[in-house]
Amino acid sequence: MKRFAQLFNELDQTTKTLKKVEYLVSYLNDASDEDKLWTIAILSHRRPKRTVKTSLLREWASEVAGVPLWLFEESYHVVGDLAETIALVLPAPNLAHSKTLTGWIEVIKSLNNKEEEYKKDVILDAWAGLDHNERFVFNKLITGGFRIGVSQKLIMRAVAKYESQEENALAHRLMGNWTPDTISYDELIRSENPLDDVSRPYPFYLAHGVGEDPTELGDVSQWQLERKWDGIRGQVIIREDQLFVWSRGEELVTDKFPEYAPLANLLPNGTVLDGEILPFENGMPLSFNVLQTRIGRKNITKKILQSAPIILMCYDLLEYAGEDIRSKPLEERRRLLKQLLQEYPTNGICLLSERVVVKDWNEAAVERSKSRSLMSEGLMIKRLDSEYRIGRKKGDWWKWKIEPLTIDAVLLYAQSGHGRRANLFTDYTFAVWDGDNLVPFAKAYSGLTDKEFTKITAWVRKNTKEKFGPVRSVNPELVFELAFEGINESKRHKSGISLRFPRMLRWRTDKPVEEANTLEDLKGMLKLYG
Repeated sequence: MKRFAQLFNELDQTTKTLKKVEYLVSYLNDASDEDKLWTIAILSHRRPKRTVKTSLLREWASEVAGVPLWLFEESYHVVGDLAETIALVLPAPNLAHSKTLTGWIEVIKSLNNKEEEYKKDVILDAWAGLDHNERFVFNKLITGGFRIGVSQKLIMRAVAKYESQEENALAHRLMGNWTPDTISYDELIRSENPLDDVSRPYPFYLAHGVGEDPTELGDVSQWQLERKWDGIRGQVIIREDQLFVWSRGEELVTDKFPEYAPLANLLPNGTVLDGEILPFENGMPLSFNVLQTRIGRKNITKKILQSAPIILMCYDLLEYAGEDIRSKPLEERRRLLKQLLQEYPTNGICLLSERVVVKDWNEAAVERSKSRSLMSEGLMIKRLDSEYRIGRKKGDWWKWKIEPLTIDAVLLYAQSGHGRRANLFTDYTFAVWDGDNLVPFAKAYSGLTDKEFTKITAWVRKNTKEKFGPVRSVNPELVFELAFEGINESKRHKSGISLRFPRMLRWRTDKPVEEANTLEDLKGMLKLYG
């Protein structure tokens, strides 16, 4: 555990990719295979299930530290991280535990369904025998809040370097529905047949933003243009008469989309489609807000299936007749995809994403301007001779998104951030005018610089009207320009409006609060773009 805690600190204290790879390789050299496997799992978001409520952890920590619970809670709001707050307030250890990372994870797992007093005894004993860094990591594991700046690609690079393997092959192994409870390190990393798991998807190929001028890409005839659809990127896999659906987040979501089930019989084995899980009805895409009604639900009812129908908008063919064809040029893969969907009709479940045919980039710009009316986010631009690569690689695939919608809004509430911004007010609630009243309609926490957040924090402290725990209401004096990707009607919000991906474009120091936008302005946008 001490070595894993050291790794956590090393990774947390650098932003340099090469350094992170170096630290990971060094750790892999020192760790047991069991700890290696759990480290890969934890860093790729396969954490052990939470077995103790955070409310209990707060109570026990304040009790052991000898501080009132209210003072602990205030400290938590300032620090912004529960695991760190607990580690900071606990007294120095009076025991010396020597369990490994795997050993402590087994302890955490063993608490499931145990009585509260038993859990308390185990947790207090753990805290009594771990130093500050180990406590912090242990708390991270038990609260389920383990986040650190390490991507799946970076983990793959480190393990590939340590094992002297090809990154491409290893990337395939690290995807899929595995956990340390169902596979060993040797089976996951060193096995000779990583495709034995028929459900395993391919790593996704991601596009870079092209900016405002795509003419630098050269002759438009060398590129395939298509709409950038606003759904969930996914892969549909048919192997051994079975169907598997994976989201880009490496989550197996087959049960969430039963509409795809017939494809196991309609399409041949050895088929892997890359496309968009897209809400769709009467020949037109629906708002992403419709798809959100299905995300996160445990049970997909008949009513949900009717109110949020979906199709697969097919972009690419990755496996054909059991052969990995990612190395073939896009033009060839698309020809095979079109041929496949013609030979094996899917009764409207799968649609081919149509090409947007243009003579030059000016025509492309005109097509891009139509995006919102077509429920699209812009255009995808893909080189016709491109292979299907792994991760976000520059050069062959680009996304040319439309400009976001914007609105000027008034700051009403401010809340402290988390991590390094725990001492700053960075999470804001905004309002627009409804007559003489300000109506809250959106929250945002990104888009400004640290310098701006520091300045606004000082202003919030001087202009606080009321406190509600970590939230402060402030005098309605500051105006911000918000950007967002979409707008929808919402019964859950007092304003009747919800925004997609709201963020702050700029602090409008030049604009008086009286000139902020109105609820009517938002409703006008809703009519046009909702």
